[in-house]
Amino acid sequence: MAKVIFYTYPSCTSCRKTKVWLTDHEVNYEERHLFRNRPNANELMELLKLSKSGVEELVAKRSDTYKRLKVNLNDLPLSQAIQLLSDDPKLLKRPIITDGKHLVVGYHKEDLRRIASEKDKHKQESKLV
Repeated sequence: MAKVIFYTYPSCTSCRKTKVWLTDHEVNYEERHLFRNRPNANELMELLKLSKSGVEELVAKRSDTYKRLKVNLNDLPLSQAIQLLSDDPKLLKRPIITDGKHLVVGYHKEDLRRIASEKDKHKQESKLV
């Protein structure tokens, strides 16, 4: 199984809930502080490949940063939208969790269970080898 990456911001309530959930369910993850170790354009492209609704899924439209933009990210070429998100991670919803196959944006237990079940499935397969 691919490594689980957990993009987080420590003062975010949803991030703290997600961290507790991942720990309680024994999901090993790499924690990445969204502002100190922000995702680069290539990482954002990989997240978008897993997205159901594209850039919309990753953008924090209620954030003051987004409101000050005065631009619709959907009107920008994808490369510009990705660069904007990479340059200013305050535009990103949080937390963002991925195992390379699944994408979870926000604290959603049902979606997190898919990642945990993949981990469990991989653990069972390892025992059989």
